[in-house]
Amino acid sequence: MKIFKFNIIGIFVILGITLGCESYLEEEVRGIIDPSTFYQSDEEAVLAVNGIYLNLRQNGFYGNWQGIHTFTQLGADVLESSRQFGGNEPMQNYTLTQSNYSNARQLWQLIYRMIGDANSVITNIENSPNISAAVKDQSIGEALYLRSYGYYHLSNLWGDVPYYDEEIPIADAASLGRTPVNEIRSNLISDLTRIETENLLPETYGESDLGRPTVWAAKILLAKIYLWQEDWVNAREECLEIINNSPHQLLPNYGDVFDVNNPFNDEIIWAIDFQKDVPGNAQDRTDGFNPRLRDEPRNPADRGPLSEALAARNEEFNGYGLTVPILSFINEFPVNDLRRPHNILGEYLGYELTFQYMAKFTNFDFVNSPRGNHGEATLVFRLADVYLMLAEAENELNGPDNAYQYINAVRERAYDPVQPYNGLSQAELRSAIQTERKWELAGEGHRRYDLIRWGILLETVKNAEFRTYDPGSNIQPHHIRLPIPEEEIVLNPALLDSDPTNNGYGN
Repeated sequence: MKIFKFNIIGIFVILGITLGCESYLEEEVRGIIDPSTFYQSDEEAVLAVNGIYLNLRQNGFYGNWQGIHTFTQLGADVLESSRQFGGNEPMQNYTLTQSNYSNARQLWQLIYRMIGDANSVITNIENSPNISAAVKDQSIGEALYLRSYGYYHLSNLWGDVPYYDEEIPIADAASLGRTPVNEIRSNLISDLTRIETENLLPETYGESDLGRPTVWAAKILLAKIYLWQEDWVNAREECLEIINNSPHQLLPNYGDVFDVNNPFNDEIIWAIDFQKDVPGNAQDRTDGFNPRLRDEPRNPADRGPLSEALAARNEEFNGYGLTVPILSFINEFPVNDLRRPHNILGEYLGYELTFQYMAKFTNFDFVNSPRGNHGEATLVFRLADVYLMLAEAENELNGPDNAYQYINAVRERAYDPVQPYNGLSQAELRSAIQTERKWELAGEGHRRYDLIRWGILLETVKNAEFRTYDPGSNIQPHHIRLPIPEEEIVLNPALLDSDPTNNGYGN
């Protein structure tokens, strides 16, 4: 997908602004371009849609580790910071307050900016007579999906949040109170269902558009919302349709799913593409998982030989090395599970490392993936997740008998010989699915949401073993939600109208 590259260049050319103008990136596209004159052709409609994606690649969202990953990955039982790091400490250590919340405010603002951009696109493209039906449908479909994806994260992280689905003045949007989370999710279900019933998104894309959401991306997001609602029937239906009718399939080898040279393989349902050497479009998320030479190897005497061995392969341990598996994840991951080497890297080129790293997200190639200029796609949704969601929904509806096939399909490539589940009670299989999701989807942005959805975040964190912080001693029941940032409350006091405690942080 060349979305970000085309959008940045295309919009700047239209506006007559150079790529070096950083101030433009702080503005909202709809605030600069009059929609009545901008949405007048298919090309302009596509550029407008592409503008929505700009929010995803910002540093506070997916552009670096200190964005959405901080709030979906840290503070669970898979990953932690390798050292004391102020930016992640409140979330990692559960010392969150209204005024101490990592980068939550930046994420809040970026998501609402994306929602506002999507509302503008939907309103103005729907009302334009100059856009072809095909482009109009896909443009609206993409905007509906991205808006839903934004509200998905807002509702999971904050619960009740302001909701609006039409283009309104920024001042009006900035004075809205909070909408109940179940009402928001019902609206998302309607929007995502509309994508399918009106055929707004295609099933596949050509090479130049890989990374845009398909109808299958809409369906997996819809299935996830149904799981939050404990609507097992509809969750099962969406998952079955993806497995039975989509072009996606499980790869025979787990490690191949994360091949940086094939980021849109058959298992990937949606990934966010980045482009190396495109201004403002590269990302450094990979740096968060890469070892640093100042930390490695464990034996300082091996540092020179390791550096030479790396250089011979055009490689460096040049990342931040900030994010590593927690101790209990390392100790409990089954040693005979073929997924373990892809999730836990304890040595490289024969040298023992100081820390263990998440191997499936490392990239040591400093030529094609230099520090701070990574072009790797960021994985969001894949088919193995669907199989495990289907196993969960089926087990909750009817017990284990028909659910085994779905969890065992994922385990089949994880063990040699295969070790299928059988003979479990419903409660035992429920626990097995929860554990299987941890091993299969580690570091992919689902774990903390899963633990909150299952109602077991507190007990899980309290029983996990960390090396840097002690979140188990600090975590409280209200930590299943983030506090609305104090600066946002000052700007919009209505955010406290329905909940003066601010999700329990204002007591």
